[in-house]
Amino acid sequence: MTKKRWSRLAGNLAQTLFLSGLALAGAARAQQEQPTTAAAKSLLPVSAYVASPRFSQPSLSPDGQRLAVLAPMKGKRNLMVIDLKTRAGTALTGMSDFDVVSFRWVGSDRLVFSLGRLDAPTGPESGDGGGLFTVKRDGTGFRKLQPTIREQIGRGNFQLRFMEFLAVPPDSVDEILVASNFRSAKANDIYRVNLDTGQKNLLTFDQPGLVQKWILDQQGVPRVALVADKEDDPQEFPGARVMIRASMTDAWKQVARFEPGSRERWSVKAFAENNQDLIVAARRGSDTVGLYRYLVNEGKFGETVAAHPRYDLEDGLKIDPKTRKVVGLVFADERQQTAYFDESYARLQAGFEALFPGMVVSFQSTEGPRNLVMVSSDRSVPTFYIHDIEKKTLEEALRSSDEVEEKHLVQMRPFLLKTRDGLEIPSYYFLPAGYQAGQRLPTVLHVHGGPHVRADRWGALNSFGVMEAQLLASRGYAVILPNFRITPELGHKVYQAGFGELGRKMSDDHEDAVLWAIAQGFTDPQRVCISGASYGGYASLWATIRSADMFKCAVAGMVVSDLKLQLTSNATDFSGSKSGVAFWKRLIGVKDDNWQVAQEVSPALHAGRSKVPLMIYAGADDRRTPLEQTKAMVNALTAAGRPPEIVMIKPEEGHGYGKQENRVELYTTMLKFLDKHIGPASLSSGQTSGAAAAVAPQ
Repeated sequence: MTKKRWSRLAGNLAQTLFLSGLALAGAARAQQEQPTTAAAKSLLPVSAYVASPRFSQPSLSPDGQRLAVLAPMKGKRNLMVIDLKTRAGTALTGMSDFDVVSFRWVGSDRLVFSLGRLDAPTGPESGDGGGLFTVKRDGTGFRKLQPTIREQIGRGNFQLRFMEFLAVPPDSVDEILVASNFRSAKANDIYRVNLDTGQKNLLTFDQPGLVQKWILDQQGVPRVALVADKEDDPQEFPGARVMIRASMTDAWKQVARFEPGSRERWSVKAFAENNQDLIVAARRGSDTVGLYRYLVNEGKFGETVAAHPRYDLEDGLKIDPKTRKVVGLVFADERQQTAYFDESYARLQAGFEALFPGMVVSFQSTEGPRNLVMVSSDRSVPTFYIHDIEKKTLEEALRSSDEVEEKHLVQMRPFLLKTRDGLEIPSYYFLPAGYQAGQRLPTVLHVHGGPHVRADRWGALNSFGVMEAQLLASRGYAVILPNFRITPELGHKVYQAGFGELGRKMSDDHEDAVLWAIAQGFTDPQRVCISGASYGGYASLWATIRSADMFKCAVAGMVVSDLKLQLTSNATDFSGSKSGVAFWKRLIGVKDDNWQVAQEVSPALHAGRSKVPLMIYAGADDRRTPLEQTKAMVNALTAAGRPPEIVMIKPEEGHGYGKQENRVELYTTMLKFLDKHIGPASLSSGQTSGAAAAVAPQ
């Protein structure tokens, strides 16, 4: 295995990751071009594209003998363990109302896990799940350590409690360290919890105030705390302090103070290798967040650990499971990249990447004789291999889908969306197999949810948007998957430009993505539809009013149609959060409870201006965007004499359809709706533009 230093010259800054003098293994940055032809195109049923993965989130036990995975059972993704010697699997959970959304090994005989939804439009979320549970690898020893939010509400609890797994203490495999708000609803403590008895021992009786976040050192000692000035402070940049102590028995000292309203702040991510200095995420005058060393004794920043000129690098540190030291970084620019600071890890990464050129490769190390290697791309679903360190072999263990093959997927192509007011926003688009330059295709603009999440990353069927795009591309549609102002991780300028612009410049960005596709030559301007769920559902509704001349139809799911109702209703899952409501007011532009600015961009209040055929869908049990929002829009359109063409409301579904039969019905109906209004989306129906347009990532 060879090791190479990864750098770029100043002329390629937009594609560069800078690492402060650190040698690491680098993957080829250029996406491997794999031409697709009409002959290679093989139509799969809708069910194959929308199915939950057969296996996801695999994790090796510390001894390397067993593999824990999530697998579909009872309509939800449940936890199972596979013995790598016998290849026998044991189901550990049988949840039918929640997915297992996260889990961790505790030693090699136990696991802890939390519940939630993996099918929400914006990605995995706890929702009314959460909780914390433990079970042994053979399915025995199940214990509820903390009930779900739903159970607490059902009991009539007014102050909701949580318990978040932090780490396994280095001196035990029967206990875990958790963060919890048991003592105070507005502040976090750390407890040591016995998994056999459920007994909790408080470790932070001397917490230095309203602690919002703890950082453990390499021995599992809580030594850094982020402390808020006020409870549930609604302002965008609340006052806060970073506190540190030398040991469990030493006094707390203030490292940094962030004044209310100040944007010059940073967050602690981990301790550096000397277990004294800190690795922090900060902007430091740049547009993007980078990772830096903070010299605690000197009270100043040290060297740059990692920074990127276009993307924020805030999370994704790789920690050695034995030493608990930071050894590398995983980040996503146009595609996922892995960079190791540690020489031995860098050599392994380089070796694996050499075996799978052009693919995204990552691996999980253990204290045992095996590593878990994960390989994927935009046209290859995740495949997981077992690397035997002693035998130097690599054996395929699991594949997330047996139905979806490379020939069924198309390239996920990056482009830079240049907005009318000068922003540059990384985005993606998809062209169907067999596309010839100059053909004008029916096109769907898919708007991601959130909106303040980066929902879509380069990969195969790895998000709600990518899944929808690949399905539509398989049926002959071009698909645009834009990011837009307020999407995080793309720099301060792009994010901040979204505040006060919901329904305004954010919608400009959606229109600009369509105009870009038309200019590239692959979109027929007379056959464009918009789709999305959650915020994307709002954007689709608003487009039927604001951008009716651009879009010939709209598909809107889990919608918000009345912004004031959304922020004042008790039916939402964030109605009790002052800071949550305040954030949304800032995003919309509401000041001093003057709701006019919200009413101006609320689709239900302007239904009489809607001119576009609409398909609308919802979950009857949705608490993020409650059913009252869908009903408000349907009623307003009906009263205006413009009822939606299709209304789909599914019982026992929330913020996203979790049941496979409902997902299949949704997309089968959607395809018929699209074919009616902008299709049929066969390549034979594509029109050739006057001049052949070059279609390539910008």
